[in-house]
Amino acid sequence: MDAAKQQAYWKENLTYIVVLLAIWFFVSFFCGIMVVDQLDTMKIGGFPLGFWFANQGSMVTFVALIWIYVGLMNKLDIKYDVHEGE
Repeated sequence: MDAAKQQAYWKENLTYIVVLLAIWFFVSFFCGIMVVDQLDTMKIGGFPLGFWFANQGSMVTFVALIWIYVGLMNKLDIKYDVHEGE
């Protein structure tokens, strides 16, 4: 792979990372800390929504974002022909 393709690949990869980390930051910091009082007016399974975001929501979101990142990277690897396998 030439240098221009490597830079394009890395730029797309960094874009994915920044966007996914921004989503995780929003869910864990903003929803779990900043607007917790407003979210606590709603309930999930009998627990206030703000409490849920602070305790489980950020972890569930993080795991989901890992799966999304894996899917995006697999597609990116195929796009730039650096994928594993046949």
